[in-house]
Parts: sequence; structure tokens; C-alpha cells
Amino acid sequence: MTPVDYLQFVLAPQVVNGLALGVAVVLVALGLTIIFGMLDVINMSHGEFYAIGAYAALALGAAGIGFWFLLVLVPILMIPLGMAVERLLIRPVFDTRDRHVTTLLVTFGLGLIVEDVLKIVFGANTQRPPTPIPGATEILGIILPNYRIFLILVGAAIVLGVAFVVYKTRLGAMVRAAAFDRNMAASLGVPVSLVYAGTFAFGVSLAGLAGVLLAPIYSVFPTMGRDFILLAFTVVIVGGMGSIWGAVVAGLLLTQVQALASLVISPVWTDPIVFGTMVAFLVFRPQGLFGRLGHA
Repeated sequence: MTPVDYLQFVLAPQVVNGLALGVAVVLVALGLTIIFGMLDVINMSHGEFYAIGAYAALALGAAGIGFWFLLVLVPILMIPLGMAVERLLIRPVFDTRDRHVTTLLVTFGLGLIVEDVLKIVFGANTQRPPTPIPGATEILGIILPNYRIFLILVGAAIVLGVAFVVYKTRLGAMVRAAAFDRNMAASLGVPVSLVYAGTFAFGVSLAGLAGVLLAPIYSVFPTMGRDFILLAFTVVIVGGMGSIWGAVVAGLLLTQVQALASLVISPVWTDPIVFGTMVAFLVFRPQGLFGRLGHA
């Protein structure tokens, strides 16, 4: 195989696959990092919200609702669920002295319950909705699935939209102010309690949207959230816990490392490389690549 053939048929498709996986991980990690940056809560059930979004799309799709409408409907349906979880489970333990440990255990327990409920309701078998955009497109001699191209473009639009809201709007300024100093923000008239609940619900809504978008690629099964959340947490830690741009950069970099490393070493070693990178950051640069949401 010539170098040109290797570049066109091996390296380039692997880079694109890594990019698609990176966008998928960023979509899951985005809500996770917003919740941590705002509430200082490590949401261990975030992967299950991602799974709920995928199953909701699967069930509603079977009822005859189109994929394009589901992209709007499912995130909206996730908002009251997120607000209920914040009000009923997070809020009562938020001001305790061991908040981090308590909320971690509460959300971890919630994740286990949701996982079992999904098994009871939908069964343990893997299901896969039809690909909404079938076929493939040739770009510079590289054959790319149309839906993966769509995922990359939509994922980029979602990231830019979230960043615009957080950093360029009055609502985003209120969120960042409450993240930096909630007492000061409250004294200035910011409804901190409502902002907290809305932010948690927004993060949950993003997880549900990620579930809708990724279900046609990665299939739907009760433990799907557990598989993705490990990589998402790694992205959040490396990027900086609470940093939106950190999650984007870390997600794209780590998945490219994973994709390209699989060309030269056994794929079973790619996960240890990624998690080893996380450990190295925790030891030598615990703040990650970027700062936190309230300090950005």
C-alpha cells in the first residue's frame, strides 16, 4: 500500500471516525460539565439520562413520531425530569457539609434505579433505531456515512449554541455569576434557586438530546449510559471540571488519540491510554486544561 492509499483509505477514515466519536462524547460531557461548573455536583446518573433520551426516542419513534420532531420533543420532555431530580434529590442535600460525597452517592443510586427500570420496561436486549439519514458521501476520495457527517455538523452547532448562551447572553451572565459566588449573585437579584434548577435541567436535557442523536449509531440498551459516562468523565477532568471549551478540546483530542492509537497497537490498550492521561492530569495538572465555568 502506497503512502497516499494509506492516508486515503486507512488514516483519513480513522480520523473522521474519531471526530464523530469525539462529538458524541462532547455532547454527553457538555451537560455533565455544566452541572458541575454551576452546582458543584458530580452527577453520577448523567449517563442514565442519556439512556432515557435514547429510549424515549425509540419508544416515541415506534409510536410514529418522526426523528426530526424527536430532536426537539425529547430535550423538552427531559427538562421537567431534570428539575424534579434537582428539587427532590439534589436540593435537600446540597447544603450539607459533605455535599460532594452525598450528591455523588445520591446520583449514583439514582443511576442504578433508572438502569433497572429501563431493563424492566424495555428488556435487556440491544435495540437500534433506523438511521434517519442513510447512505454515504464521497469527500476527497473518502467514503463517509451521511449520518456521521450530520452528527458532526449538528454537534458543532449545539456546542456553539451552548457557548453563545453561556458566554454572550444575560442569562449566561446570571449562570456564571451564580457559579462564581451564589451569595453575591443573590444579593444582586439573581434568582439563584431557579437558576440552579434550570441549569441542572438544561444539563439533563442535553444528555437526552445526545441520546436521540447517538442511538442510531451506538444502539440502545439499559447500560449504555455507563459505557459513555466513563469516557465523558475523563473528558471533563482533562478539560477542566466545569469548563465548556475544556470539554470540547479534551473530547476531540482524547478520541483522536484513541482512534489513531488503535492503528498501531491493539485496540484493548486504547482505553488504558485515555484513562492514563486522566490520571496524569489529576497528578500534574488537577485543574485541567481550562478553568471552571464560574471563573471563565
